[in-house]
Amino acid sequence: MWDRLWIDVHLATMDRGVATGLASGMATGLSPVSDRVTDADGNLGIVRDGALAVRNGHIAWVGPRSALKAAPETLAREVISCNGHWMTPGLIDPHTHLVYAGDRSGEFAERLEGVSYEAIARRGGGILSTMRATRESSEDELLAVSLKRARALVAQGVTTVEIKSGYGLTLRDEMKQLRVARRIGASLGLRVRTSFLGAHAVPPEYAGRRAAYVAHLCEDILPAVVEAGLADYVDGFCEGIAFQPEEIARLFETAQALGLSVRLHADQLSDLGGAGLAARFGALSADHVEYANETGISAMAQAGTVAVLLPGAFYFVRETRLPPIDAFRRYAVPMALATDCNPGTSPVLSPTAVMNMACTLFRLTPSEALLGHTRHAASALGLSAVCGALAPGLAADMAVWDVSAPHELSYWIGGVRPVGRVFGGQPD
Repeated sequence: MWDRLWIDVHLATMDRGVATGLASGMATGLSPVSDRVTDADGNLGIVRDGALAVRNGHIAWVGPRSALKAAPETLAREVISCNGHWMTPGLIDPHTHLVYAGDRSGEFAERLEGVSYEAIARRGGGILSTMRATRESSEDELLAVSLKRARALVAQGVTTVEIKSGYGLTLRDEMKQLRVARRIGASLGLRVRTSFLGAHAVPPEYAGRRAAYVAHLCEDILPAVVEAGLADYVDGFCEGIAFQPEEIARLFETAQALGLSVRLHADQLSDLGGAGLAARFGALSADHVEYANETGISAMAQAGTVAVLLPGAFYFVRETRLPPIDAFRRYAVPMALATDCNPGTSPVLSPTAVMNMACTLFRLTPSEALLGHTRHAASALGLSAVCGALAPGLAADMAVWDVSAPHELSYWIGGVRPVGRVFGGQPD
């Protein structure tokens, strides 16, 4: 018997194989149900008038309600009606800087008066401003302010989130950030994955000694972080105002020797070959990628590296260089979306607002946008076998929406929230 069974629901499974298999009857031995299965919203694996069952925190069955072999109440201990609403996988936010202290709204005002992000960063603002506030906060203080942001994401239907360090830039403070990220996951119904981003900026105590700081990261900080079990990935900021490709390469070599996957802030402000660098190391993702060149994009396709698009940052800093969306499509590079929630360039806590920005600014389709915050976002975190779709065996992480169709999630500018959320088979 199943633990729970959801009925009276339309499913956007993000798994075209579920829909086509059900339509043909081949995947499950069910009779053909092509009248129940359409894909009007693109490659979303739509199942209309569907049902979804959960056992032990995982999806046990998904398909048309008409294919259930008995009355719902005889199949599950609890039957939940969704009143004709839509169900999607729980949203995934694969790139955030959620754990930080301080406020940088003043920099927002400065940029509106014409001061560039680079100029603010070079005079000690930007990342270093947040670094100082984060260093000065205790772990409990940092947890308290970060939980507010995490709860906002949960209310938006997020069930998995990646959280980076990078605002401590010392062993003590980087580990403090990563511990807080882990505590957020333990405090909320939320799957948290952490990235060590010590190569975010050069701290003031290493001013003029960037090479020494990179050596310190590789020889001292990263091994200690790995020994403590606090990081799932290593990330780096490859940019003229941050770290050069050869420095990132050294960091990634160390990370892989220590058994960690890598991801990269790549080609956000200029073309330093970040996309190609990420591909060279088999990175799970290259993020931002506004200036990625075609050679790098081709390499990403060969390496299976996901492009994580961050339209919130593009919007907030008034960037004008669009990511090469057509090239990503041409080379079949999956495009994920993320809020990039951070205090300086993307104070965004709404994935659906990001989906709207991706459609409006980058000209993604609504289907691409929803895939970007579900299936492709899972790929960007190496979690395709865990979450990101409604398919048997995956985690029972779902969001229920009172919308006319999945494309409505991208229509409202952050104005739609789920009416129900499920994490690990447990409704909120």
